[in-house]
Amino acid sequence: MGIILELGMGLIIGIEVNSGAAPRADAAKHLTWLRDELGDRFVAGVVLHTGPRVYELGERIIAAPICAIWG
Repeated sequence: MGIILELGMGLIIGIEVNSGAAPRADAAKHLTWLRDELGDRFVAGVVLHTGPRVYELGERIIAAPICAIWG
């Protein structure tokens, strides 16, 4: 599942939801494509997952626990 947020002035944040606890870089393939297509308009990408930690998946793309939404 993917969500695109427009911040205004054409700036974009992409969000993917992943059911795994430790998604790998391939879980962000759509975000990577979006980043490459939009260039500087792509501010950040986040893959939300069920695991406990935040880590980088690529340039301007991170994996973060879904519980971070409420915390």
